[in-house]
Amino acid sequence: MHERSSVSELAGLLRQEVNRYSPGEKLPSSRTLIDRFRVSPVTVSRALAVLAAEGLVVTRPGAGAFRAETRTAADRVPLGDTSWQQVALSAEPGDRTVPRSVEAARVCATFTPTPSGTIDLAGGYLHASLQPERALAAALGRAGRRPGAWGRPPVEGVDALRAWFARAIGGPDGTVAASDVLITAGGQSALTTALRALAPPGAPVLVESPTYPGVLAAAYASGLRPVPVPVDADGVRTDLLADAFRATGARVFFCQPLYQNPTGAVLSAERRREVLRIARAAGAFVVEDDFARSLAHADAPPQPPTLASEDPDGVVVHVTSLTKFVSPSLRVGALAARGPVVERLRAVQLIDSFFVPRPLQEAALELVGSPAWARHARTVAAELRTRRQAFLAAVRRELPSVAVDHVPPGGFHLWLRLPDGTEEAAFVAAALRAGVAVAPGRLYYAAEPPAPHVRVCVAAAAGEAELVEGVRRLGESLALPPAGRLP
Repeated sequence: MHERSSVSELAGLLRQEVNRYSPGEKLPSSRTLIDRFRVSPVTVSRALAVLAAEGLVVTRPGAGAFRAETRTAADRVPLGDTSWQQVALSAEPGDRTVPRSVEAARVCATFTPTPSGTIDLAGGYLHASLQPERALAAALGRAGRRPGAWGRPPVEGVDALRAWFARAIGGPDGTVAASDVLITAGGQSALTTALRALAPPGAPVLVESPTYPGVLAAAYASGLRPVPVPVDADGVRTDLLADAFRATGARVFFCQPLYQNPTGAVLSAERRREVLRIARAAGAFVVEDDFARSLAHADAPPQPPTLASEDPDGVVVHVTSLTKFVSPSLRVGALAARGPVVERLRAVQLIDSFFVPRPLQEAALELVGSPAWARHARTVAAELRTRRQAFLAAVRRELPSVAVDHVPPGGFHLWLRLPDGTEEAAFVAAALRAGVAVAPGRLYYAAEPPAPHVRVCVAAAAGEAELVEGVRRLGESLALPPAGRLP
C-alpha cells in the first residue's frame, strides 16, 4: 500500500477508536498498533501525528499517546460574523476592467490525493517509486553539514547552483551566464514572478491553447487576461501568434516549446525562429517554460536547444525546475533573463519570498553533482518509454474510438481526444467512479474547448500493470451512459 494512503487509513481507524478512551487515558502502544494493523513504525508515527495535530491525542516522548482533554463549550472561541468579507474580497476600486480571480481549481488535480484503490492518471509528478529518494536523502544529509549551509543565502541564489543552471540552460556554447540566473522556489513560483514582473494588472497575456493550467491560474490571480493562440503538432501557430500580438497589443507570450503540456508538441525549427522574430517585432517578452527537458524518453531524438540560448537580445525569460524530474518537494527552479528585466524579476521575487532556503539549494547542488543524477536520468528515460508504449497499446485495444493525435518522445503526459459528442465532465466523473483519476481537458483552455479531451500522466501510476488496468477501466467508463441516463 502506498505510504500516504496507509497513513490516512490508519489515522481514520484510530480516530474512530479515540472516543472509547477517557480523557488522559493511554492509547495502545506503537508496537501493539504495528502488530494489529500490520503497518510500519513510520506509518504509526505519522498517523498519531495527524491525530495530535487535530487535537485528539497528546503524544509524550517515552510515555506514549494519550487521549486529549475534552474542551468544553466555554473553552471554545465563539464564531463571529464573516459575511463582511464577501464585499471586501469582491470590491474592485477604480475602473479596473479585469478583476482578479484567485482560485486553485485548475491545479487541484495535481495535489488532490486520490482515494484508496484509485489509479492516478491525473497527477503531475513522478510516482514515488520513480523518485530518487535515497539519493535525495543522502544529498540533504551532506548539504546540512556544509559550512554555512544554514546561513542566509544570496538573494539571487547560491552562486554554484546559478552556474549549474546557466550551463543547463545555455548549453555547451555557454550563452547564458550565471549572473543571468535567479534561483526560485520551483517552476510555478518562477512563472508567477515572471507574469507579475512583465505585465501590469489588466493587461492581455498570450498563451498557447491548450496550455498549462497553472499559468492560467497565475494570470487570473494577477488580474491579467489570458488570450489563447492555438497549438498543433509543430507547436504554437505562428501565423496566429502574429495576429494575436497585433489584435491585443500584448507584451508577453507564454509557451512551452519542448514536450508541451498537455499536447506534448515540440516547437519546430522554423517556428522557433518565427516566435523570436514576431515577439521582437512586437516589443514583447517570451516566457519559455522548459519544464520537461529532463523527461526525454529513452528513444527520443536529440532535443533542440532552449530558446533562451538562441536569444541574444533578452526577448526570452526562461523558466526551469528540478521538481518534475526529481520530487514534488524539491522546490528548486530558476529564472534566466538578460537586460534590465533581471532586476525587475529579482525585485518581485525578493518582495514575495526573500529567498529559497539555503539547505534546499545546497541539497540540489549535492544531487546534481552526484553519480546518482545520471543513473536517475537513465532510469526515468527507460521507464517513461516503457510506460508510453504500454499505455498506447492498451488505448488501441481498449479505447479504439479515442484519438491520440500526437505521441511525444518526452514528458509524461498524453492528450486524448474523446469521441465527438462525449460529455467530458460526465466521462471524468464516470472514470473516477470506476477507480481512475484523469484530468479534464477543459482546465487547459483559456476559452471554449474545440473538442472533449482528457490528459493522462503515465508517470503518476505505480507501474505498467496499473496503467494497463487504468485504460481498461476507462474503456468501460466510455461505454457507459452518463449517470442517470439510459443507453
